[in-house]
Order: sequence, then C-alpha cells, then structure tokens
Amino acid sequence: MTGGNRHDSTQTTVLLDAIPAIGGCPGPPRRRPDRLYADRGYDYDSHRQQVRGRGVTPVIARRGTPHGSGLGTTRWVVERTIAWLHWFRRLRIRWEIRDDIHEAFLSLACALICWRQLQRTQS
Repeated sequence: MTGGNRHDSTQTTVLLDAIPAIGGCPGPPRRRPDRLYADRGYDYDSHRQQVRGRGVTPVIARRGTPHGSGLGTTRWVVERTIAWLHWFRRLRIRWEIRDDIHEAFLSLACALICWRQLQRTQS
C-alpha cells in the first residue's frame, strides 16, 4: 500500500520482491514469474536492469515507438480485473483510513470475483 501521489514505477521492484513462491509443478517452487508486462510508463533502463537482476524478463513497450507491441493482448486481462474491482463501491474510492481494513475488503472482493467466475464456468 503506497501513498496516492507516488508513481507506480517506483514500486515495481518492491512488488516483484513481495510475490510468494509459485508451486504446483514438480521441482523446487519458482520465486517469481518468468516475465513482467508493462506499458510505456515503466520504460526506464534502470527499471529494466532491476527487473532483469531478479531473474525476470521485462516486456515493456518503448516510448516513441508505434503501438503494435502486442502488449494489449495480455494487458486487457489486468484492465478487466481492475474494472471488476471497481464494481465494489468501497474499493472505487478509498474511505478507510486503516490499511488493513482496505486490504480486507480487497481480499473479499477478489474472492467474490473468483467465485463468480467459477459459477459462470460451471453452468
């Protein structure tokens, strides 16, 4: 949880470090995903180096290049999920002062979204 006036790109490496181990496959659990998808707002060579230093391949669109990087085919999943979170009025505008309460509502909303998606696939 960060302040409202912080740029998202400052939290890239913090987010990567906070990802728990991914299990489910034979062998030791992987620490991080294979790739990091981001838009042009994250196009800094220092961020690319920090991401590579953590063993993750950055897939970041370059500034000044024409749109056609193909990132939109992957990014729409994230944009759609954020739109689903905005269905919940308590998450659209943050009213809670305490971080733990806001994160609890966020976890509850994510659980409800997953449950609704499972209900759709079963019917």
